[in-house]
Amino acid sequence: MSICRQRTSPRHWVSVANRVVMLAPVATTVRPGYTGEFGNTDDSSLKRLLRTMTSVAILGATGYTALELAKILLRHPEVEITAATSRQEGNPPISAIHPSLIDRLDIPLEDLSPAEVSARADCVFSCLPHGVTASLVPSLLDAGTRVVDFSADYRLDDPEVYADWYGQPHADPERLPTVVYGLPELFGESIGTADLVANPGCYPTSAILALAPLLKAGLVAADDLIVDSKSGVSGAGRNPKLTTHYPECNESISAYNVGRHRHTPEIELILSKASDRDVRVVFTPHLVPMDRGILTTAYSRPVDSVDEAALFDLYRESYADQPFVRVVEHLPATKDVSGTNYCDITVRVVRDRIITISCLDNLIKGAAGAAVQNFNLMYGFPETTAL
Repeated sequence: MSICRQRTSPRHWVSVANRVVMLAPVATTVRPGYTGEFGNTDDSSLKRLLRTMTSVAILGATGYTALELAKILLRHPEVEITAATSRQEGNPPISAIHPSLIDRLDIPLEDLSPAEVSARADCVFSCLPHGVTASLVPSLLDAGTRVVDFSADYRLDDPEVYADWYGQPHADPERLPTVVYGLPELFGESIGTADLVANPGCYPTSAILALAPLLKAGLVAADDLIVDSKSGVSGAGRNPKLTTHYPECNESISAYNVGRHRHTPEIELILSKASDRDVRVVFTPHLVPMDRGILTTAYSRPVDSVDEAALFDLYRESYADQPFVRVVEHLPATKDVSGTNYCDITVRVVRDRIITISCLDNLIKGAAGAAVQNFNLMYGFPETTAL
């Protein structure tokens, strides 16, 4: 089992049962529901009541996805958040940046080296920008620390494709073909044994889940796919930009990065792997004046006549064992999934096209929730834990 490092404040040791025990050098908490007195418990009984925790660090902890991640991890019964990094001057508590964490998580934001992070954490959630994580991953993995990477650094398997779309050479190119893509609905078995998982992009998650069943079944042309997606403003991150400035984006909807959005090769690669076909996609994203959520409409051309009822059966069968995909008959809306790890999907046949609609919360199923789902698989916890 993983060892939980000592926390920085006694307040953080409080467990569900409001009792705390430390057995040096391993810190432990009492199983929820225990109400007995430790003074009346012999050593063997005490050991059965105690559990070790998996220590985790959040790199780049000032953004929206990092906040959602912290809130999920705080309710995870097997997790201890032992470090949060940022280059903020003065090492302020994370709750100074995210006030919703006051009295819930007050650890300092620190500028730590990979060695210092590995000394505190069994697993790292990296919320750093693309180009940064890949420079740190080799040191983290060499130290035995497992990594879930939120950036795009390990989602593509060809360093030349990465350089073309991200405008810089990859810092760890030899590792790319070996990294597991963190979409549990398609690669769950491989995620369980991985030391490094590439957390999917928010747009790709909505597009891949919408189209994978059709492509795997060979029902649609792989070279005639259109993906039209709308995202809330939080998808652009927390750093201010002119296009996400309130007067610019409020009461307005606009397309952006038409034909050149960086999620295009990710969508094509993963759908190609899932279906063993050469997939080509026209992907157009849009910015919508709402905080969070993605709604994707995918258009595909069937290679033969199709029946809508049979398509529903295909989707239900494809995702029957997946706890966070809901195949629905109504037209889903982003409010249906806001704040959850669900992706809702429906399908329609219109003239000579299949239209698949999916929606998810870009900060949860499109980022932090998927990361914890991957973490649960990596450490053998129930996949739905804390979600």
